Amino acid sequence: AFFWLVSLLLSSLIWFIAVKASDPNDEPLQKGLLIFGVMFSVLLQEAFRFLYYKLLRKAIEGLVALSEDGCSPISIQQMAYVAGVGFGLMSGAFSMINLLADALGPGTVGIHGDSQLYFLTSAFMTMVLIFLHTFWGILFFHGCENRRWWEIMAVVVMHLAVSGSTFCNPLYVGSLVPSYLLMAVAATWAYLLSGGSAQNVRRFLLCK
Repeated sequence: AFFWLVSLLLSSLIWFIAVKASDPNDEPLQKGLLIFGVMFSVLLQEAFRFLYYKLLRKAIEGLVALSEDGCSPISIQQMAYVAGVGFGLMSGAFSMINLLADALGPGTVGIHGDSQLYFLTSAFMTMVLIFLHTFWGILFFHGCENRRWWEIMAVVVMHLAVSGSTFCNPLYVGSLVPSYLLMAVAATWAYLLSGGSAQNVRRFLLCK
């Protein structure tokens, strides 16, 4: 969560400087800066995810050196899951803060003919991002651990795609549907990389 916060702080600072140094009346420029800010924030988040992986790798080496049997009490898969959950929960917390700030006013959502589903769809978007960060953490760490750089690139591309789809709003179908489809793909992929199988799913459903 701390690493995600640092990445958000740096990306927000750069976007703030870019906006203040530009013409606020130039709408195309401001929209371009917004797109740049979102894309830069995504890349910075993934860079900090990589830095966090390197830090955890050093921590595991230290745990192995101190253990009596030469094994780490925590696996890299467990750390990947926890790291993903931390990224996701902090991302969701900030999304909810923004929603609550909008809910305080001024004005009422939908009063000028806009969609009245703003809060509902934003809640669904926050939920999918929390899940995606969890799955991305597993995929990203697996790619780093096995030097499969295409898995890391897949995470970055999916993150960019989900963040970019939000520019379709207020056409919420254009952002929610692709995001949930990517979540299903990422969830299946992360499940298989973690050692899951169709047989395990059947046993779970049958309570065996």
